[in-house]
Amino acid sequence: MTFANTFTATNTDTLLGRIAARVRTAAARRSAYVRTRDELSAMTDYELADIGLTRGMIPTVASEAAALAA
Repeated sequence: MTFANTFTATNTDTLLGRIAARVRTAAARRSAYVRTRDELSAMTDYELADIGLTRGMIPTVASEAAALAA
């Protein structure tokens, strides 16, 4: 006797798929953080002031950018 199996597991249905998705999300967020931090750090204090930032705000702004990524 045979059975028809119509269930198809997607990558996010499996434990390994969920772990992989979380790793991809974390990598995208880390990349956004590093990219934003590096770009803002390369700016002069005058350029930062033009966009309403101080050098001390860079980690916070980079964290906010990372939260929006992925």
